[in-house]
Amino acid sequence: MEAVLMQRAAAAAVRWGCVGEAATGGAGQQPAGVVRLGAARRAAGGAVRASRLGPVRAHVSEERSREAAGEAVAEDAVRLFVGLPADVVVSDGRGVSRPRAVSAALRALKLLGVDGVELPVSWAAVQPGPGGWFEWAGYRAVAAMVRDAGLDLRVSLRTDGDALPEWVADASAADPDVLFTDRNGHRREGCLSFAVDELPVLVGKSPLEAYEAFFRSFADEFKDLLGSTITDVTVSLGPNGEFRYPSYPPGINGADGYSGVGEFQCYDKYTLARLKRHAEASGQPLWGLSGPHDGPRYDESPESSAFFREPGGSWKSAYGEFFLSWYAGELLAHGDRVLAAAARAFGGKPVELSARVPLLRGSRAAEAAAGLHGGYGSVAEMFARHGCTVIACGVEARLDAPAEEVLARVKGACAEHGARLAAESAPLAAARGGAGSAVVWLSAGRTRPRQFTYQRMGADFFSPGHWPLFVQFARALECPLEAHADDLPGGERLTVPSASAAQNGARAVQTV
Repeated sequence: MEAVLMQRAAAAAVRWGCVGEAATGGAGQQPAGVVRLGAARRAAGGAVRASRLGPVRAHVSEERSREAAGEAVAEDAVRLFVGLPADVVVSDGRGVSRPRAVSAALRALKLLGVDGVELPVSWAAVQPGPGGWFEWAGYRAVAAMVRDAGLDLRVSLRTDGDALPEWVADASAADPDVLFTDRNGHRREGCLSFAVDELPVLVGKSPLEAYEAFFRSFADEFKDLLGSTITDVTVSLGPNGEFRYPSYPPGINGADGYSGVGEFQCYDKYTLARLKRHAEASGQPLWGLSGPHDGPRYDESPESSAFFREPGGSWKSAYGEFFLSWYAGELLAHGDRVLAAAARAFGGKPVELSARVPLLRGSRAAEAAAGLHGGYGSVAEMFARHGCTVIACGVEARLDAPAEEVLARVKGACAEHGARLAAESAPLAAARGGAGSAVVWLSAGRTRPRQFTYQRMGADFFSPGHWPLFVQFARALECPLEAHADDLPGGERLTVPSASAAQNGARAVQTV
């Protein structure tokens, strides 16, 4: 396994023409078998690191020309991260799954020139009981492996879905109204209602208090790595870690191009009580008796929904505006509370905070059902106020027109409100689109994302059917003007070594 991964990374680098020196005891006296990629970059602090996959882009910044003179310049290229497997740490949090394979994968990514990896941290794995004890041994081990590989680490603190601890699940079984509920009474397992953020529904504690304790424990345990190996901490703001309501059916998200509008999730007793109070305070008590009577079904299109149809849909009425504004405001208030808790936990620590914002490609109606009525401006403003990076998640390698439009709106909102911008791919996006148009968006413009996280390592990531495409994507991100397939030497297709060739130490490669 290790030999295959290292051979594939080296072969890909050589074939792309991105190798500075293949060390065989020659220039620089590097150890045998080590490949140095590209030219050296000098970061703001004066440290030199390998350039990713070849020559520095001339159009990124005029300051790059100063590197030749040895001057320290700020790094402004898009930094590339790769998500580690979701099960990289065993379920009890005490060890690493397949540590030799993980170590080999980290070395292969380093050889390729990737900047770092993203580590998903499960609340369920580290806090098995409601007390104040946390188990960090497995995650400490992964962080040490990443540090020793010379990579940076982004951490995602997951508090949703299967990352909810069993003791939280027990509390929701005792009081199902702590979970989001649709108008048919279906509960969304693993998704705590925003309305209970500050209520003592978890063994005498509120979810917000529990989240903050989780954040603080991580900050204390990893304080020696914050700002050095660990550069960024992402907090969960909703289902799948995204800033939205769970308006889609389980297992579906808006970035998948799901055609349905989705359903409003406001029918648990705690959310209905908040709606009732808001309606009474607004002088319209009858509007707070329930959610919209003509609200959409999960798989309805806007045209077939009485609420969202054009013309004549009730979402354009005074009641519709009242409800959608309140619904979006509840989402914003939740995000504000959680980010404030994260800021308290990490206050003064040399690490950036971030959170995921979904790219819902369906329609403006789908955005409204997910709680994003009014667009991304208020979201970017709230993120900026907390110093939190907006991670536009679900980016495909090849963008269609709806995705381009949503990305443009996210970029515009971040630029207007001064929010930092990052991006994250849909799962194994390169396998569906190659380098694609996303690279143009990622590599150009005043609001270029500061980093891009490619999701996610697993059984297929290093396969011959995917790895060469990922290498091409990474090359395109570094050198967008050189990323076309026609630019490969002699029109060759990207190749990787076969498993048998790698195991035998042969130099043969397999075309894919």
